[in-house]
Amino acid sequence: MRICFKIPSLLIFLFFLSQWSTAQTKPFEAEVKRLVENYENTPWEKGVVVFTGSSSIRLWNTLVKDFPKANIINTGFGGSQTHELILYLDELVISFEPKKVFIYVGENDINAGKSVRQIINEYGVIMERVSASNQEVAFYFIGVKPSPSRWDKKGQMEALNAEIQKIAESKENVTYIDVWTKMLDKEGNPNEEFFVEDRLHMNAKGYKIWEKAVKPYLD
Repeated sequence: MRICFKIPSLLIFLFFLSQWSTAQTKPFEAEVKRLVENYENTPWEKGVVVFTGSSSIRLWNTLVKDFPKANIINTGFGGSQTHELILYLDELVISFEPKKVFIYVGENDINAGKSVRQIINEYGVIMERVSASNQEVAFYFIGVKPSPSRWDKKGQMEALNAEIQKIAESKENVTYIDVWTKMLDKEGNPNEEFFVEDRLHMNAKGYKIWEKAVKPYLD
């Protein structure tokens, strides 16, 4: 199914592009450059599986080991927001000609005060641009996790997850992967056992939850 979005999606992308086109340094530019250089020296084939987004993807150090049969490229970077992923889509996603793209981004946006609607519009830009080069690509959005340090943003995070789920229900090539409910305790609060001391990033137990959630889409 071809993904079609309204003109505002394109306008959002053009706005961000114009904001950075005159800047001396783009956000995370050096880190992205290192990522690109790394994969220039790493064998990969058309039809890879790209995992991208913010630090929860970047810090998934066992990702390739967790799914040894999948040809995985991990281009997670920084503590990135959705508009920053848009800025580097060519380098971090499109250039690899992926058959599947797993995305975790949006939590940092919420923490920065961005509206759920704006994040969803930016998701639209991502899907539109990637699909323009490959109509068969499938998108897998990993829903926002319940980070203890950001529990005051619970309402916005749940709202974003609900919107992602709506997109998945309306488009054949979009899948919503729920990690939220699996990372709550019996009282419905974030399970601290899955997080490191900063109460934001995950430990091995947390990534094990993600591994189980993602596994059905990589077998």
